[in-house]
Amino acid sequence: MWDTFLGKRLKGAKYAIKGAYLLIRNEASIQVQVFIAIVMTIAGFYFEISKTEWIFQILAIGLVLSVEGLNTAAEEIANFVHPDFHSKIGYIKDVAAGAVFFAAITAVIIGCIIYIPKF
Repeated sequence: MWDTFLGKRLKGAKYAIKGAYLLIRNEASIQVQVFIAIVMTIAGFYFEISKTEWIFQILAIGLVLSVEGLNTAAEEIANFVHPDFHSKIGYIKDVAAGAVFFAAITAVIIGCIIYIPKF
């Protein structure tokens, strides 16, 4: 069964779900982001945001969680390749963290656009 096209997709989905679970279970930064995502989702229901606002909010949440996951992966690879301090590894980690910063700032701006008029 796992050798079919659909079987391979299901197997891939299993690994993706496992990866998401491991991120949420083990990474404090992802846990914080998931908490914020839950709070913002509750706020969306409370303020009855529009369908378009939901789309932007969900995209912002997905962007931040995705980039945070990629940042974690980059950091783990860097630590595996070179466990001791190295300036190049530090640079790689800083750039990956910078990508998370951009995603988070984008999400905050989207949140402000959606929610400031509600107050």
